Amino acid sequence: MGRGSDVPREAQDAWRAHADFMNALHAEGFIVIGGPLEDGPDVLHVVHAESARMTAARFADDPWERMGLLRTIRIAPWTLRLGTLP
Repeated sequence: MGRGSDVPREAQDAWRAHADFMNALHAEGFIVIGGPLEDGPDVLHVVHAESARMTAARFADDPWERMGLLRTIRIAPWTLRLGTLP
């Protein structure tokens, strides 16, 4: 992420553009829930998508992805068996 992991996400280059992009994905229902994991730079998102390819394509448009400040490490289909999501 940009200047280094010791810099808060909100102080990284192009934070506002990245945040606006992610907020828009959530508002349209693509990202169902998501956020940073507690110990490190990784983030987990649960998305509603037809395929892993579609998911990768959507995240590729993130300004941080295009700037090389982040990268998608893994996209894995998931079956929800307990509880419900909005």
